[in-house]
Amino acid sequence: MIHAVGPVWQGGNEGEDAALASCYRRAIELAQAHDLVSIAFPAISTGVYRFPADRAARIAVAATAGALAAAPALTRLIFCCFSDDSARLHRQAMTGFGSACT
Repeated sequence: MIHAVGPVWQGGNEGEDAALASCYRRAIELAQAHDLVSIAFPAISTGVYRFPADRAARIAVAATAGALAAAPALTRLIFCCFSDDSARLHRQAMTGFGSACT
């Protein structure tokens, strides 16, 4: 198991976006280093840490799409969304990434 602790939302001017993206990228780096073939992510920081869910979904999709290029063994990435709204936001964020995001 790889544990990622995301940033607490401070209003958006305290580096939260970069910190959140780093959580996803680093988890993918660790998965690659440990020869994992799949990884699943919840919507990191969107619960008690109050990161805006739409913004977090866009960051999650962009960060993972970029990091996957350097992790060829990782063939399956799952966004494990615990609400219909979170799933909708992640699906919307995936538009524009083509068939790599289905």
